[in-house]
Amino acid sequence: MFGFSPKTSVDEDITPVRKRPSLDFSLTGLIYIAMMLFMGLAAINSQANLLFGVFGLMIGILLVSGIISRMVLRNLDVSRRLPENGVVGQPMTVSYEFTNRKRFWPSLSITLAELDGVEAFQKQPHGYMLHAAARMTATVPVELVPKRRGLYALGRHQISTSFPFGFIKRAFERASKDKILIFPALAFVSPQFLNRMMSAESSGPMMRPRRGGMDEFYGLKEHREGENPRWIYWKRSARVGTLVAKEMTHVSPPRILMLVDTFTEDESRPAQAEVERCIAMAGSLAHHAIEQNLSLGLVCWTRDGWLSVTPNRGKRHRADLLTALAQLPPNHTKRSNALLDEAASLQKSGTTSVLFTPQNVRLGLGETARGGMMLVSSQDPLTQSWFHFEHTIDFMHCAPLSDMSLSDSNLTTVKAESI
Repeated sequence: MFGFSPKTSVDEDITPVRKRPSLDFSLTGLIYIAMMLFMGLAAINSQANLLFGVFGLMIGILLVSGIISRMVLRNLDVSRRLPENGVVGQPMTVSYEFTNRKRFWPSLSITLAELDGVEAFQKQPHGYMLHAAARMTATVPVELVPKRRGLYALGRHQISTSFPFGFIKRAFERASKDKILIFPALAFVSPQFLNRMMSAESSGPMMRPRRGGMDEFYGLKEHREGENPRWIYWKRSARVGTLVAKEMTHVSPPRILMLVDTFTEDESRPAQAEVERCIAMAGSLAHHAIEQNLSLGLVCWTRDGWLSVTPNRGKRHRADLLTALAQLPPNHTKRSNALLDEAASLQKSGTTSVLFTPQNVRLGLGETARGGMMLVSSQDPLTQSWFHFEHTIDFMHCAPLSDMSLSDSNLTTVKAESI
C-alpha cells in the first residue's frame, strides 16, 4: 500500500498529480528487507552455513527483482490516440499504445500516469497494461471525464512497474507532446426555446423566400442563353415577342447571431461560474441549432480582439464556433455595450440576435432588447429552465486555468511515499 501526503498549500481548482519516485520499495518489499536483515543477523550470530545460504538467496532475489523491473520498462514506447475534442462533463476515451521494442523480453504489469495537462480532467489519467509481447503493440483504452474547457497540452507521462515480485517499484518519465481541445459543457436545449427565439424577428415571415430556388413562383425575367429552357413562360413570350422565363424562390431558414458577453468586474468564483454558464448556454445553442440546419453566427471578445463569425451552417462551422467558445479568455474590459456596437454590422434584416450575458438582467425570454434581439441571462431562472445540464457539471471549476496557474510551480504534485 501507499500513503499519499499532499502539500500543505493545495489549490482545490487543480487536479492532484501523483508522481512516483524512480526507485521505491513497497510495503511488502520493506517487510522482505526486514526479514532479510534478520536472517543476516541470525547467520552472523550462529555462524550456520544454512542461514548464510538463505541470506545470500534472499539478497539475490532482491537484486533479480530490481534488474527485471528495469528490463521490463526499457525499450517501451508509449503513444496516445486522442479524440478530436472532448466536452466538459462527458466521458471521452483516450487510447494508449504500448510498443515493446525488445527482441525477446515481454513487458508486464505496466502502469501509466499523465503528469502534464491533468488539470483538464476530474482525475489524473491512469492506464494499466497487463502484457505486451516482444516486438508487439498493446492498446489500452482509458475513459476520462473533462472538467475544464480550453486547449491543453499533454506532455510528460510516467510508466512504472513492480514486476515480478512486488518488492521494488521502478518508474521512468517520458515526454510525448499532444494537444486536446475541451468544449464547454453542452446542455439539452428545449425545443420551445428555439421556437421562441426564431419568433423574435420583428418583421417578415419566419421562412423568408429568396431568389434562385425551385420552391415557389417569384416573378418573371428575360431568358438568357444557357439557362434552363424548362422555365420559359411561353404564353408571355408569345405575347411580348421575346423569351421570358419564370424566376422561382427557395425558402431560407432564419439566421441567428449569438452575442456572448463575458464581461465581469467581480473575479470571485460565483461570478466566474455565471460566465461559464453563459458560455455553456451559447455552446449548447450552437450545437442544437446547427443540427436543425439553422444558420448561426458569433460575436465575442478573445485574446486577439473581437471575433465576428458570419452566420453559416454545417458540422465544420459548428466545430469552429465551439472551438472559439472553448478558448474564450477572462474579460474585465469590454462591456456589453461594446459587444453590441461590434455586432451591429452583422445584424442584418432577417437576423435574430441572441445576447448571452452573465449579468442579472430581469427580462423574459419573449421580450426583445432592440429590434430582433433576444436577451438571455445566465442568472434568470426561466432561462436556466430551457437548458438542462447534467447535475455533475460544476461551473465554478469549468474555467481554463491562466498561464500562471499552469506553471510547474503551482501544480499540485503528490509524491508516493512508502509506509
